[in-house]
Order: sequence, then structure tokens, then C-alpha cells
Amino acid sequence: MNIATQTTRTNIDHWDQRADLAAAFRWTARLNMHEAVANHFSLAVNDDGSQFLMNPNQMHFTRVRASDLLLIDANDPKTLSGPNAPDPTAWGLHGALHRNVPHARCAMHVHSIHATVLASLADSRLPPIDQNSAMFFNRVVIDENYGGLALEEEGERCSALFADPKKKVMVMGNHGVLVIGDTVADTFNRMFYFERAAETYIRALQTGQPLRVLPDDIAEKTASEIESYPEQDIRHLAELRALLDAEGSDYAA
Repeated sequence: MNIATQTTRTNIDHWDQRADLAAAFRWTARLNMHEAVANHFSLAVNDDGSQFLMNPNQMHFTRVRASDLLLIDANDPKTLSGPNAPDPTAWGLHGALHRNVPHARCAMHVHSIHATVLASLADSRLPPIDQNSAMFFNRVVIDENYGGLALEEEGERCSALFADPKKKVMVMGNHGVLVIGDTVADTFNRMFYFERAAETYIRALQTGQPLRVLPDDIAEKTASEIESYPEQDIRHLAELRALLDAEGSDYAA
């Protein structure tokens, strides 16, 4: 660890959470799940979730460092008038989530290719055709009422759709995907597997062959077993951070 990093760690609060979130930005870009300088992640850092970390306005995911992350107050109406204001759509969507959805400690919104293809279909359901897609059985909200950019009114509408704590993925019709969770590791892991499941489904549709859909009871059993599988999300993110560290990445600076 160099002297600059030591100083940063000492002077900035929530350092571990910042480094986790920065690693998630870097790896999301590595997987080509980002979109230019759009899309946004957030992480609540106080008890009621009203204060949260978020990426700076239109900074590319490949450049986001732990020290770059903004600390936002979801209840501060002056947020967009400050000198270091976040992206207005990020504020609209994530501010509403952290005000209204206590179980949304972390939120990740992307326009990843296969999830967005799914969001563009008239029927945006993800059937349980394999183990990954079964992970999301009865655990997805489908928003069929896209209302334009996720500014404050649209953000409030979207946040209201997360009323069921069991459902932590929103297929945002005509838009993309929004994933929530308890931690960065939990949320990133869920976002990663949803994109993989959506890719499998889209590729299966492209064959034109009939789908082998799992029975409801097996799909639910599989989803429950994956939810209780020990520490996969923690180990997933830890391994990604280890890979970034080995490359000499500055994500944790």
C-alpha cells in the first residue's frame, strides 16, 4: 500500500464499502455490461439508508475509484444544485429507492445487452430453463409502464414497485434492469447472474426450438437453495478484487 492510499483510507469514511463499490464498477465495465458514461450504482451507508454512495456524474466505470464516490443524502432537496451534483437520472432513481425502500441497501442499474433485450420483449418474463434462470423464479418485478428518463417522478414510480422484499430484480420495460440487495457483493452477484440467465434465454429463443421449462416446484426449490448457498456472493467479489489488485488497478485509491 502506498502513502497516498494510506492517507485516503484514513481521511475518507466508509472505505471498505467504497472499495467494494469501485471494484463492482470496474468489473461491470470489464464484462461490457456498462453503457458509455451512463448507468449508476449506489450503496446506503447509514442505518435508515438515506445516505448513500454513488458514482460521479458521467464518469466512465473503468475510471471510478473509491475516493471518487459521492456521498449523497436522499432527503436533501438541494442535491442537484451543488457543485458536485450527481447525474439527474441517478438522483431520481437512487434517491427514491433509498428514501422509500429500506431493504434496498445497494442498487445497481445497467443497460446490459441481454437484460435489455428481455426488457424490450412484449413478454419480459424469464422462464426457469436452467439453474441460473431458476434462481430468479418468482423473484422479478416487471415494469411495463416506462415513463421516460428516470427523473424524480419516474424514480418515485419505480421505487414503489419494490414493495415485495422477495423480489430484488426489476426488468425495466423498454429500458434495462435494476437490481437491489443487502451489500455490494450480494447485489453485484445477483446482477451478474441475471445477465447470464437472460443471455441463455435469448440464445435459446434464437434456436427456434421448444424450451425445456422446469416445473414450478423444482424452480422454487432451486431458487431457495441458491439463496441459502453460503458466501458465494462474498467470495465472488473478493476474487474480483484480488484479480484487480494483482493487476495493479487503482480502484481502491
